Amino acid sequence: MFESLTDKLTAIFDKLSGKGKLSEKDVDAALREVRVALLEADVNFKVAKSFIAKVRERAVGKEVLESLTPGQQIIKIVNDELIAMLGGGQQKLAKADSPPTVILLVGLQGAGKTTTSSKLALNLRRSGQKPLLVAADPYRPAAVAQLVTLGKQLDIPVYSDESTKKVDDICKQAMKRAKEIDATTVILDTAGRLHVDEELMDELEVVKKAINPTEVLLIADAMTGQEAVKIADEFNTKVGLTGVILTKMDGDARGGAALSLTSVTGVPIKFVGVGEKSDALEPFYPDRMASRILGMGDMLSLIEKAQEQYDETKALELEKKVRKAQFDLEDFLDQLQQLKKMGSISQIMDMIPGMSKLTKQLPANASVDDNQLKKIEAIVLSMTPKERHNPDLIDGSRRRRIAKGSGTTPQDVNQLLNQFRQMKKMIKQMSSGKMRGLKMPGL
Repeated sequence: MFESLTDKLTAIFDKLSGKGKLSEKDVDAALREVRVALLEADVNFKVAKSFIAKVRERAVGKEVLESLTPGQQIIKIVNDELIAMLGGGQQKLAKADSPPTVILLVGLQGAGKTTTSSKLALNLRRSGQKPLLVAADPYRPAAVAQLVTLGKQLDIPVYSDESTKKVDDICKQAMKRAKEIDATTVILDTAGRLHVDEELMDELEVVKKAINPTEVLLIADAMTGQEAVKIADEFNTKVGLTGVILTKMDGDARGGAALSLTSVTGVPIKFVGVGEKSDALEPFYPDRMASRILGMGDMLSLIEKAQEQYDETKALELEKKVRKAQFDLEDFLDQLQQLKKMGSISQIMDMIPGMSKLTKQLPANASVDDNQLKKIEAIVLSMTPKERHNPDLIDGSRRRRIAKGSGTTPQDVNQLLNQFRQMKKMIKQMSSGKMRGLKMPGL
């Protein structure tokens, strides 16, 4: 989402870092470019103006201008102010003094409220909570059916009552159900509208008075830019929000909503949706987001993603195979599938410091994308287990069969086999202490 902004900021700071000394004029020229980049990224005008003023106030000081590394000092200042703009620090969900904690989800139609409610429930269950989803939208039967289906898929209980249109009654009965099943968290998926209106706000006020929720979270579509900020401001004024979940943060919009929302409304972003999968909901960390915007990666998030997929037993088995040079295509397929679970290749690359910039410098045919990984996976899956364990068995006729089964060409199969042999050779050299360059399949 921030790719264009990241590119522009990186270019600006590269120019600054190339200068041994900076004058006040140099700083002002750079900040003018930063301001334009923020506005082009759809950042609120007042927020951008305030941000530039704060950075300039710190950047023109004697300590920075006379520093041996003034460019790096300014990048640090920009990073600090970006973190402040994004909310300062991570804002976790509050917990009720006595369970269950009640989370009221609000928002307009089309923002992804129902799917986000199931993602949030899964996230909470993984952290040790016992959630109950509540279909609190009695007007759209499809919304109730969707939530029930999502609940079954994730094995999370859902309470619904299609015999009444009174949302407060549905919520009260849901609270009784929560106590019966010892749920620690209740997530209320309320009705949305096409736009903010009095009827919607009145209904939400009734629900708030009836159940006194611990959290009132707005589900807002990051792709709508400043419209999302405006909607958040209206909901906060009329209902009172405790946080926001921004959906579709993996889209190609300019990102101004994420950068402006907390500064304009005072409401923190607590989670962001980064994909369509049920686990594609992440806690929002302002410092990590600022680091990614400045092209410095996000290794903490990458490590956490890797740990989620980490299987200690499999890792030990793989280590033994690598040491004995017994790593085969079955092991490679397993590693590839674990990598896919961590997210798209572009998301993973963005988290590695400097990798995003490096991949832009590579020729188009040297880059790795999700389609290439899918092709590699299809080729390996079209092999028999015997062929995966012993690729030397694959002759011309087997190559043609594998190519036909994977929708590729014999040349593609041959290229993968050759690259795998190179990789296996390098792994053997690495295990014996001889480190050289490693060419991975698809690169």
